[in-house]
Amino acid sequence: MIQLQSESASYQGVETLHDIDLYIAEGEKLALVGQSGSGKSTLIKLIYDRYPANTALVPQDYGLVNNLSVYHNVYMGTLSRHSTFYNLANLVRPWPDQVESVRSILRQIQLEPYLFKPVGRLSGGQKQRVAVARSLFQKGHLLLADEPVSSVDEQQSKIVLSHLVNGFSTMVLALHDIQLALSFCERIIGLENGRIVLDQPSKSLSTQDLLSLY
Repeated sequence: MIQLQSESASYQGVETLHDIDLYIAEGEKLALVGQSGSGKSTLIKLIYDRYPANTALVPQDYGLVNNLSVYHNVYMGTLSRHSTFYNLANLVRPWPDQVESVRSILRQIQLEPYLFKPVGRLSGGQKQRVAVARSLFQKGHLLLADEPVSSVDEQQSKIVLSHLVNGFSTMVLALHDIQLALSFCERIIGLENGRIVLDQPSKSLSTQDLLSLY
């Protein structure tokens, strides 16, 4: 499904990924782990650039429009599937069927009361869950998520990741929490200084095995 061969990438003129060889089969759920600056975000972006079709993305900066409601930010995940007229009409007076579809997703991640609240009034953790809800509404074969639970507590993290696992057959998640990576992903990719230094099944690893990457 995803294949990178001897790929490198740069950010602001500095090479941040070096000689990346990576194959991800359909149905795999994979976690990227490593220190901040190790290349996790760059690898997420590289994969998205190579495979944008049918891919849902949760960027680290959330990618939300603060003056629009939670509903409209979630709905934006499917803008390309509808005509301009349909989307403009939905902006002025949301279509009831779309509202109910978004509402059901927000209910799953405990955001239903904020359906028509402007995103700019939400907390950081709530904004992060809106970005997650947008990906769940968008659907697709592949989810790429850059630290999708970094701003929520442990209980909310497990709820969010459970819904993502159920919502997408194939996932690549950049995660700072080792235990969550081991619990929700079946394969772990460890990055250090822009290189893959570890690639093993989660069942063969322990928390202690991954601490050396931090």
